[in-house]
Amino acid sequence: MKVYFIGAGPGDPELLTIKAHQMLQTARICIYAGSLVSPEVLALLPETAEKHDSAALNLEQITALFKQAQEQDVDVIRLHSGDPSLYGAIKEQMTQLDLLGLDYEIIPGVSSFQAAAAALRIELTVPEVSQTVILTRTAGRTPLPEKQSLDYFAASQATMCIFLSIHKIGQVADELAAHYGWECPVAVVHRASWPDQRIIRGTLADIGELVEEAGITKTALIIVGRALLSEAPVSKLYDPEFTHQYRTGKKKK
Repeated sequence: MKVYFIGAGPGDPELLTIKAHQMLQTARICIYAGSLVSPEVLALLPETAEKHDSAALNLEQITALFKQAQEQDVDVIRLHSGDPSLYGAIKEQMTQLDLLGLDYEIIPGVSSFQAAAAALRIELTVPEVSQTVILTRTAGRTPLPEKQSLDYFAASQATMCIFLSIHKIGQVADELAAHYGWECPVAVVHRASWPDQRIIRGTLADIGELVEEAGITKTALIIVGRALLSEAPVSKLYDPEFTHQYRTGKKKK
């Protein structure tokens, strides 16, 4: 018996990995992350599969399902939205599995920050603008370490992808403006890759008002940084003057 932590991706079932797709089609027991998992992804499960919505379960109850599957010698699909390694709360589940002596495996998935970048048709790392991407969130019931606040990270002016914080968009804009400037571009992608996906573009000066007008209060990613600008320096990678180990040649004089 084995537990598979599988990334369900951002929503679009075609963004599942081939491995995840195949495993879902043969699953016998699946514990899935509630409404964060697309119905189209859940539709891949066999009709006979035992399905459990983890939104209504605590850690003790999830562990009890693992024990039950162990007794039945049946593999469990633990289906998380996006990629399990990002805000998936899988560490405590794996700790319980270790205590039970049960084997487990993680199958990665496409994260919402990647789907959001694709929807915006942007590159998160732009030469001379930002070569760093910060994945973070604001404090909530889960506090942030002292040196991982938005204000601390913003000093780098890197591209910032902010999860689980759309309900604090005004506060986010206020904190970041001190470093990025009020004119810095911001994009909010609501339900990236879902059929009802919405995109809101603005600046730190007006994004709070735009999001409020749109009525978006959850399931949205915030991307901040000058990598969002259409005018940016181009990469040297394909410059005819540039050589590397895969493309060599004499430089033009």
